[in-house]
Amino acid sequence: IVSRITTDTDEFSRVAVLVTEVGSQLLLVTLLLTYLFTVNWQLTLLLALLAPVAMIVASTFQRWARRATRTSQEAVADVNASIQEAVTGIRVAKNFRREMGIYEEFLGVNERSYTVHVRRGFVLALIFPTLQLFAGLGTAVLLYAGGYYTYLGIITAGAWFLFMNSVSLFWFPMINLSAFWSQFQGALSATERIFALIDAEPAVIQRDHQAVPPLRGDIRFEHVDFRYGEKEQVLSDFSLHIRPGESVALVGHTGAGKSSIIKLVTRFYEFQGGTLLVDSRDIRTFDLRTYRRQLGIVSQTPFLFSGTVADNIRYATPDLATDAVEQIARQIGGGEWIDTLPDGLQTDVGERGSRLSMGQRQLVVLARMLAQNPAIFILDEATASVDPFTESQIQAALQLILKQRTSIVIAHRLSTVKAADRILVLERGRIIEEGSHDSLMARGGHYAGLYETYFRHQSLEFLESRRRSAETA
Repeated sequence: IVSRITTDTDEFSRVAVLVTEVGSQLLLVTLLLTYLFTVNWQLTLLLALLAPVAMIVASTFQRWARRATRTSQEAVADVNASIQEAVTGIRVAKNFRREMGIYEEFLGVNERSYTVHVRRGFVLALIFPTLQLFAGLGTAVLLYAGGYYTYLGIITAGAWFLFMNSVSLFWFPMINLSAFWSQFQGALSATERIFALIDAEPAVIQRDHQAVPPLRGDIRFEHVDFRYGEKEQVLSDFSLHIRPGESVALVGHTGAGKSSIIKLVTRFYEFQGGTLLVDSRDIRTFDLRTYRRQLGIVSQTPFLFSGTVADNIRYATPDLATDAVEQIARQIGGGEWIDTLPDGLQTDVGERGSRLSMGQRQLVVLARMLAQNPAIFILDEATASVDPFTESQIQAALQLILKQRTSIVIAHRLSTVKAADRILVLERGRIIEEGSHDSLMARGGHYAGLYETYFRHQSLEFLESRRRSAETA
């Protein structure tokens, strides 16, 4: 996508220049043919018969050039993607000592790009010499024919001389047109790739674009079927009702369908069957812009944009005053986390928030949610461990956000699970258990097993027993 927006748009920008050049050369060819026809129509007709030969040759090279250009643009996109991936994942690569592996992978991609571009250059470089060869052969034929016509008295020697001088002027724009055509192939290939991106069908289907009034947060899945492309079914005949203001925690092993439920509510993916209602209205009839304005979404990996902490907090509400931003930020744990930042709210977060710790990024993202004040809050809780101070600040922020609004949480922290009004235990796209933490633990079913696997080590009882064991040892 980056390559299409940068490299291909640069190629596309040349179209206007090429169209102007082609137009001027076509005009010159037309004027010359008209003039040559007045000098001698027989030789002009012969010239008109020879010109298509050059055009056929140019057309052959056109197909080769277009194919080579398209392949070279794809190779450039692969190189760009390889560089972006290497730069983004450089820390992980260093950690696993994979720098040489990344270098070798890049060499392979770059070698392919080099080979493809050499092949393209070879094809484009052959166009001019080949066309000049045919132009020379055409001139030789006309020279012989003109001499023969002069011998027969059909044309005078002066007219023949004038005609041959004009023919040399005729081949120049013809060759230029063919050269421009080869350049035009690069622009056309770029145009195809750009418009393929522009014309890409949306991932979701909206039957209408009705404005969405303030939501209460009543969410209903009614016999919903969902799968990713042609892959295995994720949700089958799935039904769920989340009441307004209710907080629901989703738990289950990887692949149980937790993230899929969130993606359907946020309209990032289209479901294949059933109905999804929000406040008793079909979600497919909503205007997505006004609908998502009332959603607060926090992904598992908190994402920050370049700028200050304050800029990121007011990201969804750009007109929010600085005083209001600080007031919102200080609602979380009394604002102690702000005081730990070098420049407070004016601290530069760096690219993707790289200058902040993972915990600090989570706090900024949660403060952004408070500023947005959504009707429905959706959280895919981060799995990264944070220090006890930051953990307490995160929990304080979550309590503020979860209060009096519908919330769907993929929970990884025991405290978040316990705070939910209802826990849904998922397995292979089905709800197999639901209830509060205490009721599910008392039942001793699937949730109790998940608790032992994922949550028990976070409990106060477990930590206390570990402390006592350490003391006795």
